[in-house]
Amino acid sequence: MEFCNGGSLSGYIRQRQKLSELTCKIFLRQLASALRYMRENDVSHFDLKPQNLLLMKSNGSAPMLKVADFGFAQHLKLGQENTLIKGSPLYMAPEILLKHCYGPSADLWSIGVILYECLFGRAPYSSKTLQELLDKIRRERRIELPKAPKISPECEDLLCRLLQRSPDDRITFEEFFKHAFLDLKHAPSEQNLEKGIALINEAIELDKKQDYDAAYGKYCKGLQYFVPIIHAETDPEKKNILRQRVHTYLNRAEEIKHSFQQEDPVKPSTSKPLNRTPSRVSQIQRALQPTDLYQQLINLASSSPDLKSALEIGRQAELYALENKLDVALESYKTVLGALMPLLAEEPRGSKRRELLHQQIVRWMEEAEHIKSVRSAQILEEMENGPAAHYNCCLQ
Repeated sequence: MEFCNGGSLSGYIRQRQKLSELTCKIFLRQLASALRYMRENDVSHFDLKPQNLLLMKSNGSAPMLKVADFGFAQHLKLGQENTLIKGSPLYMAPEILLKHCYGPSADLWSIGVILYECLFGRAPYSSKTLQELLDKIRRERRIELPKAPKISPECEDLLCRLLQRSPDDRITFEEFFKHAFLDLKHAPSEQNLEKGIALINEAIELDKKQDYDAAYGKYCKGLQYFVPIIHAETDPEKKNILRQRVHTYLNRAEEIKHSFQQEDPVKPSTSKPLNRTPSRVSQIQRALQPTDLYQQLINLASSSPDLKSALEIGRQAELYALENKLDVALESYKTVLGALMPLLAEEPRGSKRRELLHQQIVRWMEEAEHIKSVRSAQILEEMENGPAAHYNCCLQ
């Protein structure tokens, strides 16, 4: 049995009123890890609430969260259902409160309520009495998110999908564990630290060979592993060393990216961070011009106005990125990817346009990931150098 010296998440929220999105992400990752273990053993908690999430204090970062009180827990496989009322009303899924059959996904609703309370300081159906709560549930009114504090699109998407009244519409466990807001793929661990170091070493070697496009991509992928590790590190000395590393890698990635917009391949430059070589000139020219893949797709999109419009948004996202308008570029990439995925599904299998469209989607998804990793590292530096209150919303 572990001693949790930090009280409960409920007390932690009361002391701070609202938690930053970054803190919520750290806690939710820990809760997701516990939930994944429970699902692997076909266990459902059915009483997830801030009072049952205990904290272990540590120096330098958010406390470690532990799930407690399994008094209502039950072995229940996906597809199995129950009818007994269990849990605390404010955090109960609607199907439990309304005495309908329910299954393991009731825990996902509870997680949504917990995330909502962490972000906004109150539960979505806050009520003084059980009858008031039941009335709100029966009205089937859609849960609206407060306008402040502003949260990232990934956080909003996860919250809305968790808080779906119908279990059939709610996010699945598989989708939850793969969600971009959690980003469990890059969650802090020794293994992921090794992956991050390996990627940065590859980036440095590519940088030496003046293969700057490939080096930039590796730097970005490495940063995706380092930033969550810094947030989770509790040792001040180790944390500082990691910050210095990220600062160095981020500066180099930005240096490479900025060179595309600062250098004119025709006119000589008096100050340039990278060596001017014929291959470098061709890389700059290639970045400024649409790719052959894009040109082929535009030519094949004459019969599909929706596809042509979406491709043009994607091209604009590329130009925003070259101008270093990273937030605008990221939003544009999200828009175009959201438009292209349904169009890809409609394309006949084996067709040339489907093949090219798939390649373009993969390329733009990678570019969006690169931007997210750079912005995450930039925001980390801004949080260290400026007032923390300005950075409640963190892209990652």
